[in-house]
Amino acid sequence: MKTTAAHPTVPPLDPVDLIDWFAATARPLPWRAPGTTGWGVLVSETMLQQTPVNRVQPIWEEWMRRWPRPSDLATEPQGEVLRAWGKLGYPRRALRLHEAAATIAAEHGDVVPSDVDTLLALPGIGAYTARAVAAFAYGKRAPVVDTNVRRVVARAVHGAGDAGPPSTKRDLDDVDVLLPADDASAAKLSAALMELGQVVCTVRSPRCEACPIAPDCAWQHAGRPAYAGPPKKVQKFAGTDRQVRGKLLDVLRGSTGPVLREQLDAVWSDAGQRDRCLDSLLVDGLVEQTDDGRFALPGEH
Repeated sequence: MKTTAAHPTVPPLDPVDLIDWFAATARPLPWRAPGTTGWGVLVSETMLQQTPVNRVQPIWEEWMRRWPRPSDLATEPQGEVLRAWGKLGYPRRALRLHEAAATIAAEHGDVVPSDVDTLLALPGIGAYTARAVAAFAYGKRAPVVDTNVRRVVARAVHGAGDAGPPSTKRDLDDVDVLLPADDASAAKLSAALMELGQVVCTVRSPRCEACPIAPDCAWQHAGRPAYAGPPKKVQKFAGTDRQVRGKLLDVLRGSTGPVLREQLDAVWSDAGQRDRCLDSLLVDGLVEQTDDGRFALPGEH
């Protein structure tokens, strides 16, 4: 049984079992294909945040056809980048990618950096994305932690029904102690942990009979205890500001030029909420207002 200062009794989660399972069963996602560049991985990881794979895949494929290098995206107007983002949601991610692409093209020879610290220095690149690119694009030893990985570790290592509130340091330490010392194996285990949480160790219906580490899972040994914390809030979408912002952007994405305020007013009946959402889009730089009072995507007026 492994021991660490932070976790005196960490169960023996066997990396070989997980790595072999991943090699045999991993979904053939396009950004996992041999030859995918660091740029392709960066785009995929940005798109996949809070967005299902089936929605991301066709848009990622189109982006890679249009903009196979950071410099290709960097030369596009922001408005066209937002239009190509489609309905992936959280469109500020598209603008962050655009800004990062310009920095990569200008300062890194049009190649996405491979080390975490340099990736973190790029505009809009956070702790998760930097480590995911280092691990999945370049095979580096870097703990990659998303909600799926946190759930797997909470169950398999700590025997808990839920990971509880996130803590960047604690979560990274939890995964780091599980990673093999060599880069290649650590990167494979990072991918395997994420895949396990996405397709087997799911929130509501974990398929423990298909889990390669079920015999050593602390949650199994504890009798699969349920989540003991306060009730979790279910995020809704209908009627939220996110929905209204999306409807306003849909009007602009479907237009070849600036639109009148009346065209935006028609998409939502609650004037107060609609005005608040339009103001927030202007503040976020996702919409611009022309001198004559019309509205357009950035750079399209």
